[in-house]
Amino acid sequence: MIVLEGCHTDHKVVSNTMQVSRFGNGQAETNVHGQSDPTLIQGFNGRQGNLGSGGIVASICHDDDGSGDVSGTSANGIAGKSYLGQHEDLTLQDIYNKEGDFDSEDDSDWDPLEKQLENHITIVKWFCINCTMVNFGDTLYCHICGEHKESGILRHGFLASPLQQADSIQNIPLKRNGESKASSSQTLAPHKLTAVGFDDRMLLHYEAEKKSVPHPERPDRLRAIAASLATAGIFPGRCHAIPAREITREELKTVHSDENITSVELTSQCFSSYFTSDTYANNDSALAARLAAGLCADLASAIYSGRAKNGFALVRPPGHHAGVKHAMGFCLHNNAAVAALAAQAAGAKKVLIVDWDVHHGNGTQEIFEQNKTVLYISLHRHEGGQFYPGTGAAHEVGSMGGEGYCVNVPWSRGGVGDNDYIFAFEHVVLPIARKFAPDITIISAGFDAARGDPLGCCDVTPAGYAQMTKMLTSLSSGKLLVILEGGFVIFFILY
Repeated sequence: MIVLEGCHTDHKVVSNTMQVSRFGNGQAETNVHGQSDPTLIQGFNGRQGNLGSGGIVASICHDDDGSGDVSGTSANGIAGKSYLGQHEDLTLQDIYNKEGDFDSEDDSDWDPLEKQLENHITIVKWFCINCTMVNFGDTLYCHICGEHKESGILRHGFLASPLQQADSIQNIPLKRNGESKASSSQTLAPHKLTAVGFDDRMLLHYEAEKKSVPHPERPDRLRAIAASLATAGIFPGRCHAIPAREITREELKTVHSDENITSVELTSQCFSSYFTSDTYANNDSALAARLAAGLCADLASAIYSGRAKNGFALVRPPGHHAGVKHAMGFCLHNNAAVAALAAQAAGAKKVLIVDWDVHHGNGTQEIFEQNKTVLYISLHRHEGGQFYPGTGAAHEVGSMGGEGYCVNVPWSRGGVGDNDYIFAFEHVVLPIARKFAPDITIISAGFDAARGDPLGCCDVTPAGYAQMTKMLTSLSSGKLLVILEGGFVIFFILY
């Protein structure tokens, strides 16, 4: 049972027990980007929360003065621990606290970080605006992604130079065929344009509990993408917005159980709470989740009915780890699943969901594994179940009459890039998808397989994502909805 106490002084809220399935927790992995750098973090697969079968997840709530209590234990009485391979479950904060805990071998001939600590020299530490990774000293550039310490990515998006301060912006022409991008949408009907779903109230979802490290799923993700679109004159400009609305409880019940819906709703009464060790919520998170799901539902309906050419859901919190009952992996409600059923409510018979997030979408698979009208295809790191969330093996093909409608492409290691993904698309994804013949295609677009992402440690480039998107537009008569999932800042747009 999760107990949310201290949210307000005049009441206590108790939700039903949340059962958490056992998933494999990633074992030690070496970051493929700059392996010789002692500040790199090893063994972190991006998300935690393995509490064992039947576990009960701790939740933290606060009074208005910021004080808090933690309640909740696992089935064996220990909170927040993983026992797969006897490894302790680490949160993001735990990872960063182990920055100096490197190889135990004597390295006294050269260990500048250790020498500074021994001599009690103050170490300057800053976190990259782009990838959130920690940097030491007075260096101006992130040692992971190369972004400038004073990057302008939140003001100008990808048009800001990663090598210069915020006031610098690359002089990139924003015209095509002599026509301004910003003005082209004024001459086209909405059904010939890309629809974008965005509402700045989704920025209110953030980790209220102050930590020593920024959470990777943070409001700046949307800010940077929105800044990119605005600076390039794409949105507002060449795309049109759909009005935001909150998804209804009745619509959510087509995807989630009452347990999931109620547990998310209860967070609105609490300053800070946690579904797992790093799946947070504050008192605005439930609103943000309803807005995200509502935008995805309306985009799917508009695209299938022909009121929009295609669409991009610029939404958070993400959704593909959220299953029938449980919020986990930074996800509260499953946006792609909501969109798929909204498209079917609008008349679509068959829906294809392609998930290229570096983590398997265990929630989406669970929701549709017995459904023959939704084909789910996922490409993700798996490594024999040792990469979060541990599901998504090739033999997981669906069940109870849905066999064959769940397709997993599990990578055996990190470092996979454009050629690997394109090969899989040409030989697995597209042949199966064409035979299925979907009426609409939805992409669960996580970008943590991108080159430079410190958590996914893969090598997909923006050109690779663009090529995969182009390949998927050949399906469903171009009826395509892209839904933002996880990953640090990167984006593309459909024309």
